[in-house]
Amino acid sequence: MRLTGMMKRLRIVLFAAMFLFSGLSARAQGSYSKSFNNIPPTRILFVFDASFSMFGQWQSGRKMDIAKQMLSGFLDSLKGIPNLEVGFRCYGHQFGLEPQRNCQDTKLEVPIGKSNTTIPQIKLKLRDIVPRGTTPIAYTLEQCGGDFPDTRTRNIIILITDGIEECDGDPCAVSLALQSKGIVLKPFVIGVGLGANIQSLGCIGKYFDVSNEANFVSVLNIVVSQALNNTTVQVNLIDQSGRPVETDVEMTFYDETSGAVRYNYMHTINDRGVPDTVILDPISTYHLVVHTIPPVEKHNITITPGRHNVIAVDAPQGFLSLNMPGGNNYMPVQTIIRKSGDMKTLNVQQFGQTTKYITGKYDLEILTLPRIYMSSIDISQSKTTTISIPTAGQALIYKPSEGPAQVLLEEKNKLVWVCNLNEKTLQDNVMLQPGNYRVVFRSNMAHQTIYSIEKKFKVEPGGTVRVMLY
Repeated sequence: MRLTGMMKRLRIVLFAAMFLFSGLSARAQGSYSKSFNNIPPTRILFVFDASFSMFGQWQSGRKMDIAKQMLSGFLDSLKGIPNLEVGFRCYGHQFGLEPQRNCQDTKLEVPIGKSNTTIPQIKLKLRDIVPRGTTPIAYTLEQCGGDFPDTRTRNIIILITDGIEECDGDPCAVSLALQSKGIVLKPFVIGVGLGANIQSLGCIGKYFDVSNEANFVSVLNIVVSQALNNTTVQVNLIDQSGRPVETDVEMTFYDETSGAVRYNYMHTINDRGVPDTVILDPISTYHLVVHTIPPVEKHNITITPGRHNVIAVDAPQGFLSLNMPGGNNYMPVQTIIRKSGDMKTLNVQQFGQTTKYITGKYDLEILTLPRIYMSSIDISQSKTTTISIPTAGQALIYKPSEGPAQVLLEEKNKLVWVCNLNEKTLQDNVMLQPGNYRVVFRSNMAHQTIYSIEKKFKVEPGGTVRVMLY
């Protein structure tokens, strides 16, 4: 009666948790539909140890009998939970230890399906299973990879075992491979009276030690609750004074193991003036990329289920404003932004725009004619650094015929190449920074260098100059 009452209470808790999960998940996906059909299912594969060691005595009876009773009663609490699919795999139950161990003794006894259909089938299988053989955990986990219909859902393995690997396999490596391929999230491992052997299973997934039969159902409750529920997370983007005030930037949460994109959120300061709460799956370990310029990253983020988590990321930012007095009515001017001393392009910013950057020093390549280079421009916390350049002028260059022509800048007693003109046109309209220039032209009809034509001209800010090459 005590177990029955516990199961009834557990069922109520799980129903409430699942409804909470459904609502939070829908909101996280941007869907406010009340239909559970819009929520991807959670698929749980119970992997049950039926090796010979489960005949062992454990407090009030044999391990196998207690585990069967507890799991069978617990499964009833999962019936009717929306978007939950359940399956059952067993190992060590088909072949005995003699004449030799069979290290491929594992079988999917109940394929993953709707919980209301599969749970009665699992309970029937549990009733008939007798411990017989060895413990091929690595091989069993490898076979689990093919038990899930697809990888578009939350695929979860719950392994219940009283022993460690006995077939020279590497269950930790197999588990990592399944996670890396995105087949499953980090497995749960429930150790039944393992004692000193618990450390060997911790690398498979999240380990829970059932040291006595009284807390078996409690551990199952915790595991399934974590498997079904999301939890809340607050991301604090920290400025140089340690304040969580940076915001309005997109954040991507990747699965640390598989590299798959799990969530995308636009960071927001809510109406209470604090970073807003987001919803994450507590099972995964995350790699967070905050898409500032340049991006900032944080690896190996773990989420504690059942409480509000805070992730702090250093992201101090300032502003770069590009300004051209008087504007430019002819064409937009773009600027390549790089970290100081690094040739990798971080951003291309247009004049007239103000953009946020992580604090530090930057090099600018302004795509005017001629180009303007600025180095070690300092971006400070919450301040705006303004870069101004003169307004360009317009040079209208007329040629008597088709032919090659180049524009050169007079700079410190040297001539510096600026641009080539279109060989096929008779008129070119070139936007140039203020300065003294020369244009050198030769007609395609002239076949001697001596027939080159050179003209000097000056460009004033915002002005127009006509250059006649005849």
